[in-house]
Amino acid sequence: MEVDLHGLTIQQARVKVMGALKRATPADYRLTLIHGYRGGSAIRDMLRDEFSRHPSVIRLESTFNPGQTVFVLREY
Repeated sequence: MEVDLHGLTIQQARVKVMGALKRATPADYRLTLIHGYRGGSAIRDMLRDEFSRHPSVIRLESTFNPGQTVFVLREY
């Protein structure tokens, strides 16, 4: 599953990510969050700080794209 967070405030991004985590099914292994990186890092930092301890998220993964964060929801 993929969620685009471009142009959102931190609060809007938080709500959108929480909704995506609630909609995730057992078939969803990863949640890719596209937040961008040229406009600042506030959303990225919020995602890493608040959701690293979320019960649905096993771990966070970095990608080669600095504008993406991946939540691992379950292992393959």
